Amino acid sequence: MSEKVLFFKRYPLTPGQKIHIEDGPRKGDWLVIGVDEKKVALRCPVSGTEVSWDRFCYFTEEREAEFPAQN
Repeated sequence: MSEKVLFFKRYPLTPGQKIHIEDGPRKGDWLVIGVDEKKVALRCPVSGTEVSWDRFCYFTEEREAEFPAQN
């Protein structure tokens, strides 16, 4: 049976990208300075503060799909 399902996929960030996080404790503007399989390194363009966090940026989409999936 088809229902509305939200899909999450890690966003493929790359160094040099400029991102804006809209809410939460990390909200604001950031420059991506490094990415690996587990971490993303960001620099604040205002203060210059550099941080390294577990990867947390996801692309979301809502569409009709079978739930639960039969993979």
